[in-house]
Amino acid sequence: MAVEYVTYQGIKFPPAYNSEQSLHFAHKEFQVQDDDVFNVTYPKSGTVWMIEILSLIRSGGDPAWNRAVLNSNRVPWFTTRLGLETALSYSRPRLLTCHLPVQLFPTSFFGSKAKVVYTLRNPKDVLVSYFYFSKMCSSYEDPESFEQFLQDFLSGDVPHGSWFDHVRGWMEMKGKENFFFITYEELQQDLRGSVRQLCQFLEQELDDRAINSVVENASFRAMKENKMCNSTLLPRDIMDQKKGTFLRKGICGDWKNHFTVAQSEAFDRIYQDWMGGLMEAFPWDSC
Repeated sequence: MAVEYVTYQGIKFPPAYNSEQSLHFAHKEFQVQDDDVFNVTYPKSGTVWMIEILSLIRSGGDPAWNRAVLNSNRVPWFTTRLGLETALSYSRPRLLTCHLPVQLFPTSFFGSKAKVVYTLRNPKDVLVSYFYFSKMCSSYEDPESFEQFLQDFLSGDVPHGSWFDHVRGWMEMKGKENFFFITYEELQQDLRGSVRQLCQFLEQELDDRAINSVVENASFRAMKENKMCNSTLLPRDIMDQKKGTFLRKGICGDWKNHFTVAQSEAFDRIYQDWMGGLMEAFPWDSC
């Protein structure tokens, strides 16, 4: 069934969650506070993982909050209609999340001391995960085929826009004091070290016992078993988990099981054209 996406500033957004009004409010009117912390990603880049990590750090490693409260209430999606209501009633300091490109991020952020944690992931793995997610989520059109979805992804004709635009835009923030840049692959390679870096960025000291708890409760196994973040509480007409699993594999390199050699080479050429000057920052090959 065709999905009529919401379009804002030339970018498509899923209609069940977003409206032009909510996106405009988030962009132009949302008042960012100096102690806000934003979890920003392109879809399927570790969003839920970082929500769990940030929640656990905020609670000092105690997993009770993560196990009792839905992740969308712990770290609300302030660009969506329901999430905006939650964000506006959220007691400070707030944890907030979104998939916004930098040009649609709240304008009030750029004059604030608020912090952004930006996670990105190998775009080939993003594409594979996004393909399966689109098949099970009713707010996204079911892809005709992997090949068609690949072409749409490369052209930026997917919800939330171009991966290349998104990453290049946010990379301009790299090096600023209130911006923390990390990759999905780095989280996979050294979660403990990544948590320590995040604690330092967030100015929140945790002892070894608390760090151990964050690492344990933010593991893929723990998240897959936690109904507060695995989406199993969503009704089937929103997220049909008979068509797939929301937390599917949580690995690096699954793209190798889906791309043909020709598809991978075509992707690489386009990637090089868009991202060539930034490639040294991305540890895809070491995962």
